[in-house]
Amino acid sequence: MVPVTASLEVSGLAFAYPDGHQALFGVDFSIARGERVALLGPNGAGKTTLVLHLNGILGGGTGTVTVAGLPVSKQHMAAIRQKVGIVFQDPDDQLFMPTVREDVAFGPAAAGIKGAALEERVHTALERVGMREFADRPPHHLSFGQRRRVAVATVLAMEPEILVLDEPSSNLDPASRRELADILRSLDVTVLMVTHDLPYALELCPRSLILSDGVIAADGPTGALLSDEELMRAHRLELPFGFDPKSVTMGA
Repeated sequence: MVPVTASLEVSGLAFAYPDGHQALFGVDFSIARGERVALLGPNGAGKTTLVLHLNGILGGGTGTVTVAGLPVSKQHMAAIRQKVGIVFQDPDDQLFMPTVREDVAFGPAAAGIKGAALEERVHTALERVGMREFADRPPHHLSFGQRRRVAVATVLAMEPEILVLDEPSSNLDPASRRELADILRSLDVTVLMVTHDLPYALELCPRSLILSDGVIAADGPTGALLSDEELMRAHRLELPFGFDPKSVTMGA
């Protein structure tokens, strides 16, 4: 059998900010192509610091990050930024053009894609998030849930290998939350979902990592981790009142 290159490999990643605050102390994990993995942990655990290393926004620490076999380094930065798409918590951080179509076209156009190929990228990305009929709308005329779907489309238009989502369910009403879950399940990409929404992690991600005090404290099936009361308490993770992870049939 030919060995499959992992979508994402993080090895010994440690990082301190210039003020001396050490955010990561040696993070190790690997995510296979097509996996959906949740990154869980209390505030201050280092989740954002870790995510910003995945496409080179932050660097200068020790250890390595490898995306689809390419080390995250200055030499490979253009390729890495195409392969790792980050969807930030606030869609308005990603939507700044007059229309939805222009927002989705922005990244591929900046990468040199033009004409029919660019139109195809935009069309496909909007189709995948169910927003094609909104292409000519100004983003600020859309609901919050629709803007989040367009923000996902702006990343999908780059045809990434890995989709990193920061708190994707935050501020969504139940219908928008379900629609986004359906979209994420349908995508043929590797997904790393950073979230405090533990039921959403259980619904969407068969596997979870718990990042706590700058290290991976646990790595395993989401249902098993969420059912471990001692582990949850130790890392300040709390399920919603009355929610029993053992009673949930998780989506594939």
